[in-house]
Amino acid sequence: MDTLLVLFADPAAWAALLTLVVMEIVLGIDNLIFISILSNKLPEAQRARTQRIGIMLALVLRLALLGTVAWIAQLTAPAFALFGHAFSWRDLILLAGGLFLVWKATGEIRHHVTHEDDVSGKAGSTIQLTAAAAIGQILVLDIVFSVDSIITAVGMTEHMPIMFIAVIAAVMVMLFAAQPLSRFIERNPTIVMLALSFLLVIGMTLIAEGFGSHVPKAYIYVAMAFSAFVEAMNMLVRRAKSKQTISSSE
Repeated sequence: MDTLLVLFADPAAWAALLTLVVMEIVLGIDNLIFISILSNKLPEAQRARTQRIGIMLALVLRLALLGTVAWIAQLTAPAFALFGHAFSWRDLILLAGGLFLVWKATGEIRHHVTHEDDVSGKAGSTIQLTAAAAIGQILVLDIVFSVDSIITAVGMTEHMPIMFIAVIAAVMVMLFAAQPLSRFIERNPTIVMLALSFLLVIGMTLIAEGFGSHVPKAYIYVAMAFSAFVEAMNMLVRRAKSKQTISSSE
């Protein structure tokens, strides 16, 4: 207890905590977008529960991994070499997660572009997932993002209490933001394509990092923010034109 009091009396510890919370929230955006898109494919009554379960699984995984931080640190050590390139277990996890994310995002984009729901003409055909299947897919991505998140935390501070608080704070933000984000994505179909494009880019980034090519995440998130800003402007323009059309028809 005395150690905690000394730690939180240190301004540097507070700065590290604030920085780490922001970093964990930014890294959690990818996971949150994926959870929102998947949960929107479920019946409305199951969406909020599925989102909560997915996010709480992310919290449990990250806290559990923090408890094995020494083992997590070893994941960055080379495990084997292939074609002259050394791969670590972290690289393999990132590769698997990136491939899964690319496969999932590509399938969803194809689904939206070809309007398969309209072609089928069957009632309820838009629902392609069960809650268990959605939670299973969320869990797969939770593992990938949790490992990446914990390795980032370990690299930023050596104090376990700071890591635990930062992870819990970031997941709580995700928990409160999940339903508003899900409703926003559902109300704006163009946002779905933009979000899927983000997931595709993130998947390719994970694959690149799995092969040892570091991609600065700041570039990715700045590009995502700019794209979101442009789409927001387009939405405002469409809304203004819609109002003008309604006014002229009256």
